[in-house]
Amino acid sequence: MKKSRIVLSTFGSLGDVHPSIAMAHGLKARGHEPVIATSEIYRKKIEGEGIAFHPVRPDAPDPARKNDLLKRVMDQRKGGEVVLREVILPVVKESYEDLAAAARGADLLVSHMLTFATPLVAEKLGLPWASTMLTPFGFFSVYDPPVLAPAPFLQSLRFLGPRFHRPLVRLMKWSVRTWSEPWHRLRGELGLPLARHDPFFEGQHSPQLVLGLFSRLLGESQPDWPAQTVLTGFPFYDRHGTKGMPAELSEFLDRGSPPIVFTLGSSAVCDAGTFYETSVAAAMQLNQRAVLLVGEDTGNRPAQLPEGVVAFEYAPFSELFPRAKVIVHQGGVGTTGQAMRAGRPMLVVPFAHDQPDNAARVVRLGIARTLSRYRYTVPRGVAELRKLLHNPTYAQRAAAVGEAVRQENAVETICDCLEKLLVCGSAQR
Repeated sequence: MKKSRIVLSTFGSLGDVHPSIAMAHGLKARGHEPVIATSEIYRKKIEGEGIAFHPVRPDAPDPARKNDLLKRVMDQRKGGEVVLREVILPVVKESYEDLAAAARGADLLVSHMLTFATPLVAEKLGLPWASTMLTPFGFFSVYDPPVLAPAPFLQSLRFLGPRFHRPLVRLMKWSVRTWSEPWHRLRGELGLPLARHDPFFEGQHSPQLVLGLFSRLLGESQPDWPAQTVLTGFPFYDRHGTKGMPAELSEFLDRGSPPIVFTLGSSAVCDAGTFYETSVAAAMQLNQRAVLLVGEDTGNRPAQLPEGVVAFEYAPFSELFPRAKVIVHQGGVGTTGQAMRAGRPMLVVPFAHDQPDNAARVVRLGIARTLSRYRYTVPRGVAELRKLLHNPTYAQRAAAVGEAVRQENAVETICDCLEKLLVCGSAQR
């Protein structure tokens, strides 16, 4: 197949950017020219992988307000509104301008669920476009209703089925209908016709191809998903520049029994609260070794660590998780996918966004238990971890899930789908 320029737009944390890097490597191996278009803060990381980069606003927040903003982004009730109304939509016009520049000479665009400018650029320039969905949560299916972070209690009503959940989803969409006004206004300025769908919901899905970038074990296709959806599995990537597993961590793992690993991914780690102190105390009560992944420049490292507990800023999940006994994490889809692939039981402590829904899904799989961040105390953490450690059913089921996830070949599936779309797009242009 001829070499094609493919622009992959993304936005967010490492959990949002890593799948694009995995896809870009796959496309590059097939002779294409992938370009990742995202925030300037990721330039060094992406170019260090030998992948072309193009900056797209918004970028990282001003350092003076970064910590406050990140805490509000991770708020269970208002986090989603903060991301949409304070971070992304105020600069949607600038995002469009940047992405339109990146798309010059492109043959195909690939969007992330938060890159609302991508469908506008595709429509304006007449380019084929594929959309992606990182988690089942984003489909808002009435047949498989998501756990909404502001109202997690609604998950107890799943059994009521589509007839009950359909009006609830309609009400949710109606309640946020004004949030996308800047996007609709930009459409008008670009001379595009009125949109039939809201960009937060149906409008984010490409009419040509929707890639579900997760395992069908996490969420199976539903009748109300776009018909053009293809489930690919998780496109894994977790390198951090030249850093691999820290030598000191490898030595710690070699010296004793598998530890409990405690991590908050790359977003919730900025609003950890007492998570790490609670985790250390729980591990000590259980007489378990522990690894804390505390993030870079977060101030999360406890001042003193007891014997058998170590803390590191970073370690690749793909190398660390298989050597864990249990993984305690925030429920981000990237972390969840890595824990599933490792075949280890989990205790999920969700903060916001899709995390409560991901937590509920792995609980239903029989490989995890969950506590909200507000209920994650030493006594409760000990009680939940004791169940995971001493009930062999969790480990057995997690091992089976891990085997199944490791059989998936997401990047190859994604590349096949995108190349097929390229052929169709060329034929239509």
